[in-house]
Amino acid sequence: MKPSLLCLLSLFAASTAMAAKAPESMNLEHLDPMQRYVTQMGGTERPFHNEYWDHHEEGIYVDVISGEPLFSSTDKFDSGTGWPSFTQPISAHTLSTQTDKTLGMERTEVKSSGSNAHLGHVFDDGPPEKGGKRYCINSAALRFVPKAALNEEGYGEYLELFEKKAK
Repeated sequence: MKPSLLCLLSLFAASTAMAAKAPESMNLEHLDPMQRYVTQMGGTERPFHNEYWDHHEEGIYVDVISGEPLFSSTDKFDSGTGWPSFTQPISAHTLSTQTDKTLGMERTEVKSSGSNAHLGHVFDDGPPEKGGKRYCINSAALRFVPKAALNEEGYGEYLELFEKKAK
């Protein structure tokens, strides 16, 4: 067996073992295969080849399944890892964490509280002046809502995040 195939099979086995499983009331039909792999099987998309790693528009990032607001562009930073990285969530109660011991290492997995979707991992190597956290999140677990569309899409209360930044 080629090493690359063996690596892929190991990743699949590890991600299957930690599958997220959204609550049955959640509709998953709109998810594409990568979104399903990431959110439901604990997978990881390729760095530098995902939708939001180099995205700089103002707005919020919501759970691709439930629509729950998770992160703001005001807390996004370039970590150099190839995935969207944030210093903090919009609200701590929107996320849950658990120890992830797959792939022979110990990390802290981040899940959406509303849908139980796997989002990514949190590390302690973020900007010290912003609290030191790096929420390394898969683009496939997120949907971006531009600042200009927040009211229209029912997220108007989050406009204040951008007013604070402007002051």
